[in-house]
Amino acid sequence: MTELFAETALLPDGWAGNVAVTIGADGRIAGVAPGAEASGGAERVDVLLPAVANLHSHAFQRAMAGLTEARGPSASDSFWTWRKLMYRFLDALTPDDVEAITAFAQVEMLEGGFASVCEFHYLHHAPGGAAYENLAEMSERVAASAATTGIGLTLIPVLYQHGGCDGRALTGGQQRFGNDFDAYGALLEGAETALAPLGDARIGLSAHSLRAVPPETIAAMAALRPDAPVHMHVAEQVAEVEEVEAAYGARPITLTLDRLGADARWCLIHSTQMTPDETEALAASGAVAGLCPVTESSLGDGIFDGARYLAAGGRFGVGTDSNIRIAVAEELRTLEYSQRLRDRARAVVATRERTTGRVLYEGALAGGAQAAGRRTGAIRPGAWADFVALDAGAPDLVGVARDMILDAFVFARGDRIDGVWSAGRKVVTGGRHIARAAVTARYAATVRRLLADA
Repeated sequence: MTELFAETALLPDGWAGNVAVTIGADGRIAGVAPGAEASGGAERVDVLLPAVANLHSHAFQRAMAGLTEARGPSASDSFWTWRKLMYRFLDALTPDDVEAITAFAQVEMLEGGFASVCEFHYLHHAPGGAAYENLAEMSERVAASAATTGIGLTLIPVLYQHGGCDGRALTGGQQRFGNDFDAYGALLEGAETALAPLGDARIGLSAHSLRAVPPETIAAMAALRPDAPVHMHVAEQVAEVEEVEAAYGARPITLTLDRLGADARWCLIHSTQMTPDETEALAASGAVAGLCPVTESSLGDGIFDGARYLAAGGRFGVGTDSNIRIAVAEELRTLEYSQRLRDRARAVVATRERTTGRVLYEGALAGGAQAAGRRTGAIRPGAWADFVALDAGAPDLVGVARDMILDAFVFARGDRIDGVWSAGRKVVTGGRHIARAAVTARYAATVRRLLADA
């Protein structure tokens, strides 16, 4: 047993003081006692929060951060011009490269306050599209990275079949993504084998998008593992919405809800291009809107209608997607600021009972746990011991209490994290990951070689 004693902790029923938390040998919370006295062997922390799950990551893209900001030859740059650069970049990546980059991204996730990640993994094959001798080679590298960093992992192998709704063949960098349905089933089995030693990891399912996989195949895919979470990119770009509507007679959100029956198993990533009716329908479905506000800002995707969605009772979580900036607070802050810029208002998602920081943080906790299929997101017995500890002596946390702690965490500089536990493993101490030096050295060598060869 491991014991923690928190001066202040955020529990399912709200804030509590002098909280003793016991972590079992299995990495789950064995006991929670507010108003307790600290035992002699307990590790003391100032503020203890349940940790958020990162519900959407393409870890390999971390090595592209800062490399796509030059203006291209077209009249205006967009997601589509960025995607061409991304395809050229990934064509050079080896399995060793992917493992090194993924581990570094996971270290930054943990230091940024995420205790677990949903890795939306579509880079399966060698350059040119030939399968590795081990079909799950790349999935094994993601799992190996998680073993190195200690992050909780929901591995989501992605089915990717076509270059568009017209069924055109995959070309260029896309060829590394492609599998037919039978190969995807074999890939899932290999990925599950790779996850087995991790203990707290699990598998998820994904079709990349309605552009890449026909609706009937997506339905069959979702049936392969009936208890697994299902993730899919939906309605990220105007051109995507137009292509799907022209091909199938319905906009992506409507199609996904009505024909595919998206429910609480599903996490619909981005969903930035929705009508008001679609926004309310998604909220009513029980599915999670997987928001990646930093990446969506970087790519010019658009602004998710958070105010309408939350007013309708919608569930959401946040992810780091392209991993250009990795921190819980950055994603939540960018989400709220996008609402303020659009509506020219302040504290848009706050309620009369809860401040902006608490609405955002607790929403991301619940939605992230649901999307990850991981029993986490709350400090309660039986949940994974996924925690974040904050130092109350940090300048922006001095003297603040209760919800203002979360406001300072998200909007000031209170996001300086002291400790992080993932399934009871303490992997961040004093703000630094315990394997940062070795992981960073390997990452730096990898990036240096990639850029020299470019």
